Amino acid sequence: MNFKLRQLEAFRAVAQTGSITRAAQQLGISQPAASRLISDFAASVEFPLFVREGGSLIPTPEARYMLVEINRVFEGLSHLEDLRQNLKDRTAGHLRIACLPGFATSHLPQVLTEFLKDRQGVTVTIEPDRPERILEWIVGQQYDCAITDGFGGHPATESTDIPIRTVCILPRGHRLEVQQEVTPHDLRGEKLIHSRRDSPFFRRLAQAFTDCEVEMNSWIEVRQFTAACTIVAQGYGAAVLSALDAEHFRDQGLVIRPFVPRFSHRLSLIRPVTGSLSPLVLDFLDHFTLSLAPFVDHEEQRQMSA
Repeated sequence: MNFKLRQLEAFRAVAQTGSITRAAQQLGISQPAASRLISDFAASVEFPLFVREGGSLIPTPEARYMLVEINRVFEGLSHLEDLRQNLKDRTAGHLRIACLPGFATSHLPQVLTEFLKDRQGVTVTIEPDRPERILEWIVGQQYDCAITDGFGGHPATESTDIPIRTVCILPRGHRLEVQQEVTPHDLRGEKLIHSRRDSPFFRRLAQAFTDCEVEMNSWIEVRQFTAACTIVAQGYGAAVLSALDAEHFRDQGLVIRPFVPRFSHRLSLIRPVTGSLSPLVLDFLDHFTLSLAPFVDHEEQRQMSA
């Protein structure tokens, strides 16, 4: 059977009004056009649709059964139209976000809460993992976007690099708490908690100590800055890391000071270069970028843009 949507509309209108004339008026078409739609639909289903009683057209028992299903079809179409409008207005859809594990428990949840506040129809999947795995997902278009670091570029991706200020964190009451900024010389002999040795951030940190002719006292190597923040907040060691991560632990007793010489922790927002990028994804990336503004190293950002 090859039903046409206009035939279903005409059938439902006649069943509601009891008259082809009134149905035609409701649909904004001529009476002959409405009669033709009903006739063609009846020929398709191969059973009578209406009987005339007291001047009105009444659906036959078979037609009443079919009317129930047809009403469901139009309810589904109405839902589809609502969904289309929501997608157009960017208030519905599904976001698939891959990120570093630290973001899944610190900055990202707060940003998402604000982003979803006026987007009640949007659902989200967050998948934390290491940078190498995140890149595989984006290249394979398994996720819409990702938040990572140490990203060196890939032809199947587009990325935006954001330099985040670097700070030194200390336990409350530490001897360096009185200083306005902290240098490698100040940290001579201090037990340092730092990122993994194969990370670009560690290499920049190690170079800063080397340039100042200070030996770094490596104590604990961590994969995520949040682990370093937790240890220092408990009163142990010191760490040099992203101001973004440090800020989320400020109320847990951290002392936060600028680190000199200045260098940044570079975050990368990446997405697949192929496939459609929905306005919803672009809106989220803009929203997330804006959330990083208080932590951006603007001097390095200008150098990157030059």
